[in-house]
Amino acid sequence: MKDMIIVGAGTAGLSAAIYAQRAGLNALVLEGNTYGGQIVNTPDIENYPGIAHISGFDFATGLYQQALDLGAKVQYEKVLEVIDEGEIKVVKTAKNEYKTKALILATGLVRRHIGIKNEDKLTGKGISYCATCDGAFFRNKVVAVNGGGNVALEDAQYLADLCEKVYLIHRRNEFRAEQAEIKRIMEKKNVEFVYNSTVTKLNGEDYLQSIEVTDKEGHIRQLDVSALFIAIGQIPLNEVFKNVVDLDAAGYIQADEFGNTNHAGIFAAGDCRVKSLRQLTTAASDGANAATSAYHYLLSLK
Repeated sequence: MKDMIIVGAGTAGLSAAIYAQRAGLNALVLEGNTYGGQIVNTPDIENYPGIAHISGFDFATGLYQQALDLGAKVQYEKVLEVIDEGEIKVVKTAKNEYKTKALILATGLVRRHIGIKNEDKLTGKGISYCATCDGAFFRNKVVAVNGGGNVALEDAQYLADLCEKVYLIHRRNEFRAEQAEIKRIMEKKNVEFVYNSTVTKLNGEDYLQSIEVTDKEGHIRQLDVSALFIAIGQIPLNEVFKNVVDLDAAGYIQADEFGNTNHAGIFAAGDCRVKSLRQLTTAASDGANAATSAYHYLLSLK
């Protein structure tokens, strides 16, 4: 029996673990992949209060170590099912079955796929969802980025410093990113903007050789690129929890600012919940709120 189980070792989950340990609780973090979440792929964080610049990897590692130093336990097991038995919550993984009185869901997001032919086949062979992971493989080559938000523009900036040329493909005529990111990408001389266009075809057998983009008028253009980095949004990983918490139409967990869901003793934190702003600061805040709410819930059971 655990005082608290936290599903996810991203910024929200690890922040919750820190607050849980400081409250004297026995917290277990279950993570199906690796600690840090999406932020580990960000080369430079510059909007976290009090820290002017830090890499996503260093930020995540510092947060992870802080949680461990306080006594939090992290197990690398993917959660397959949650059963709400009232006061007791049963959390099942492929390896174990855990019981807890308080459960925090902080599963974060994953990158969205385009959903066209050859995407899965060429993933790892020119198709990538992580520029900082794979960008170095395409040094001095021509590549493309698909997307128009902060992540896409950050990816394009990173690749522009490595590659001969970067096509930035966006389905609208203006970007959805922060103005600071837009200003920086506009200053890159080797970035070509392909507006009002979507990627409609991936060419190549053993590796990506070119892509086709189609604009709103139906005109098709072929771009000879060695890689396509896809950053067209993210999707929550909450399907496994739909039997114990309410989800909205997009799959995000319905929870208030304190992390409370519709099931007593189950809380949500970070990018996996319904919210208007998904940033490091709000993820950390969510983790602190959810852990504090869980702590007061546990007190109410005594």
